[in-house]
Amino acid sequence: MSEKTEHPYRYTAELAGEIEKRWQDRWEEEGTYNVANPEGDLAGDVSSEKFYLLDMFPYPSGKGLHVGHPFGYIATDVVGRFQRMLGKSVLHTMGFDAFGLPAEQYAVQTGQHPRITTEQNVDNMKRQLRQIGLGHDQRRSFSTTDVDYVRWTQWIFLQIYNSFYDETAEGRAPGTIGRARPISELVAEYESGTRETPTGVAWSELSEFERSEIIDSQRLAFISHAPVNWCPGLGTVLANEEVTNEGRSERGNYPVFRRNLRQWMMRITSYADRLASDLDTVDWPDKVVTMQRNWIGKSQGASVTFSAHGEDQDHPLEVFTTRPDTLFGATFMVVSPEHPMLEGASVPARWPEGTKAQWTGGAGSPQEAVKAYQLAASKIGDTDRTADDRVKTGVFTGIYATNPVNGNQIPVFTADYVLMGYGTGAIMAVPAHDERDYDFATAFDLPIILTIQPPADFEGGEAYVGDGEVINSANDSVSINGLNKEAAIEKITAWLEEQGTGHAATTYRLRDWLFSRQRYWGEPFPIVYDENGTAYDLPESMLPVELPETPDYSPRSYDPDDADSEPEPPLGRLEDWVKVELDLGDGVKTYYRDTNTMPNWAGSCWYELRYLDPNNDEKFVGTKNEEYWMGPRPEAGNHSGGADLYVGGVEHAVLHLLYARFWHKILFDLGHISSSEPFHKLFNQGMIEAYAYTDSRGQYVPADEIETVEENGEMAFYYNGERVNREFGKMGKSLKNTVTPDEINEQYGADTFRVYEMSMGPLEQSRVWESRAVVGAQRFLQRLWRNVVCEETGAVIAEDVEPSEETARLAARTAHDVRIEYEAMRPNTAIAKLIVLNNHLTSLDAVPRSVVEQLVAMTGPVAPHIAEELWQKLGHDTSVVYAPFPEYDEALLVEDTVTCVVQVKGKVRDRIEVAADISDDDLTAQALSLPKVQQYLEGEPRKVIVRAPNLINIVP
Repeated sequence: MSEKTEHPYRYTAELAGEIEKRWQDRWEEEGTYNVANPEGDLAGDVSSEKFYLLDMFPYPSGKGLHVGHPFGYIATDVVGRFQRMLGKSVLHTMGFDAFGLPAEQYAVQTGQHPRITTEQNVDNMKRQLRQIGLGHDQRRSFSTTDVDYVRWTQWIFLQIYNSFYDETAEGRAPGTIGRARPISELVAEYESGTRETPTGVAWSELSEFERSEIIDSQRLAFISHAPVNWCPGLGTVLANEEVTNEGRSERGNYPVFRRNLRQWMMRITSYADRLASDLDTVDWPDKVVTMQRNWIGKSQGASVTFSAHGEDQDHPLEVFTTRPDTLFGATFMVVSPEHPMLEGASVPARWPEGTKAQWTGGAGSPQEAVKAYQLAASKIGDTDRTADDRVKTGVFTGIYATNPVNGNQIPVFTADYVLMGYGTGAIMAVPAHDERDYDFATAFDLPIILTIQPPADFEGGEAYVGDGEVINSANDSVSINGLNKEAAIEKITAWLEEQGTGHAATTYRLRDWLFSRQRYWGEPFPIVYDENGTAYDLPESMLPVELPETPDYSPRSYDPDDADSEPEPPLGRLEDWVKVELDLGDGVKTYYRDTNTMPNWAGSCWYELRYLDPNNDEKFVGTKNEEYWMGPRPEAGNHSGGADLYVGGVEHAVLHLLYARFWHKILFDLGHISSSEPFHKLFNQGMIEAYAYTDSRGQYVPADEIETVEENGEMAFYYNGERVNREFGKMGKSLKNTVTPDEINEQYGADTFRVYEMSMGPLEQSRVWESRAVVGAQRFLQRLWRNVVCEETGAVIAEDVEPSEETARLAARTAHDVRIEYEAMRPNTAIAKLIVLNNHLTSLDAVPRSVVEQLVAMTGPVAPHIAEELWQKLGHDTSVVYAPFPEYDEALLVEDTVTCVVQVKGKVRDRIEVAADISDDDLTAQALSLPKVQQYLEGEPRKVIVRAPNLINIVP
């Protein structure tokens, strides 16, 4: 007799699949996970406490999901289901960050529109996520490529474009200064004279061009010539994360060059202080907060102006230094190869007299040396350029500069360890007290002058980077010799201000955000230009600007080594779309569209807001909806608002979070939203890795075809009869170790997959996938099934019997502990406690219905399909999703009593029976009331030493 015939109602993968499909259909039909808004088309009852749960926006890859991808999604689903059991209205949905390079590249290769492949990928991912049983409100799902979403992304861009940052304005948050304001208010202040123009000339006396220049220089979204990563081989500008440490494109491995090109920028630096200080208002992991602060990189010091004597004229060469007290030790300067001073006629045609041979780089003239060095530096990535262990290179520019504190003429070099993107792109080099400057000075035979007194045991041969008294630092009008660092910095900064050659300053590592891509598959800019290149923003009635159809999605590519080539985006070839007749208020005229597109960061900067009100045609989000789901809740310690829980990988700890916070703060400043932060609590889940196997050639072989054998007490691994090596690796096709949810669902069922992933260890830690271990999760669910259902008849076997005291106590303890574990996002330990109760019930002659119902309900967050099925079989006509989390009698948590020894002055005077979990205060009260203790006391005891529940010592 087959097992299926003998046990027709056994919980197998086949039965699990039937149950899961049925409940997924029912959830969708009944809108089980739909949640109401205060207003709009999704309006309904919002009397319950809300809980806004958010996953980091996924990209719909054509490869589909492997078992590592849903790990965080299942974790948030467990949280959402638990919060619903607590009676909260849970908003949990998922959209798709669907613009991006992979779909565009596939379109280039196949000629198929990227929208087609993107939508296919989205549909596939939705199918896979549905099979896992995620409790999402599907009415709120969207893709960033949806026309309506593009419209509002463009609208938000225009809010940023038409805003400036007023550092003196009172902030919207209590007690803050500085906020974004509309450009129209800035113009009105110039017109009325309440704000002076930067040049001091009255607004009415300025030309339209001059007015435009003043306004554009203050916009939060602006056009600038900025250093970018130009990749001729791909024909596009790349983001830093798309460039390898070797200075080549991640895709195609083409050379990447640093070039100054016309680009859209976002003035995120205006928000640097707030982005740093407001981290105090959110509940984020310390590691992420530190990473954000370091990326912003706030530094205080002085801005110092040297005079660089170029071939054409003297140039003010500004540097920022945190140590102006070491200015007397500055013996040379270094400018970035991209520094604008090197682009003009400043670099001389001949070497100055006294130029050392090692300064020239072997070139015949400074101009030749600088140009050759710039080309070489443009091929090296920023990470490599700034590596501490890299050999310092550079060339003399032929230019000398005057040190403002002593008048010394010091040589100006260009070197790639100085980046144009940080500070001013120029540094004063103090080799005696900076390791990089010391290495450079040693290599180029430059003077090294101590300005800080090292200790007596300092032997030299390296930079002294410690503190000490200032030495060798005086001129005819100021001396800082003998002072400590703080006093010296204060005094020399004041002197620089008096001389007009410097001032106290604060600078940031954070740079303005490059916001242009020479690609097709992105949001078009809602900007047009007239024949003079003047920019005009489109009115809201003309949004969205949609991408035109084209048979060619490729930007023009060039010889990979042609660093002087210029980008030609795909949109630039579509003349009928680029050239457009519009009436922008002064009659129909010819305008030209911007041929760049926004980066896919744009769509992921505000999706958390659109989830709240996805169908709103009048606003990007309704006021009441945003206030309800994301508004500040001071009574709960959330003063800045934001999603209640945001879960995602730590790889997004810097850029995505910074960019999203920046957009959010602008919308807050302009009064569009009530929350000043988008994500209140952040949780970073770990990663699922997998074993990968390599053969003798170092080539990866299929992990699912490995044979494991035991040899001499150790495990050995074979592929096609050849022994192979095992290693850990990130799951992926390149390592041939991919396991898909589809495979596991088919073999075991989705609930088993969920339970296994959640039981592998703490959520914040990475773990290794082991397919053989999945069966353990299946056994747990099979035992749970058998505790309710007879495998032979399908009848419910749970009985209406009173549980024994042991069972009642274990059930109460489990409910108490599991609630704590779910609240703390520790599903692995919650599952462990559920297994203990489940195994206990399996050992009973009769399973009490009251206890197994509690077990089924508590299992619901991790295994929702089987929980729904068993909940229904146990006689409930409502969904287990909204079953209240089990209550319990507190008295059942009290363990057996223990004997407590009562001492007075260290001698045993009595013994009492107390509860095992008695508190210190209760034990003290009981002991002090004992007659055998009272006789030794006269009033209150001087001291009571409690070691509950076993010992208490009273000192009269």
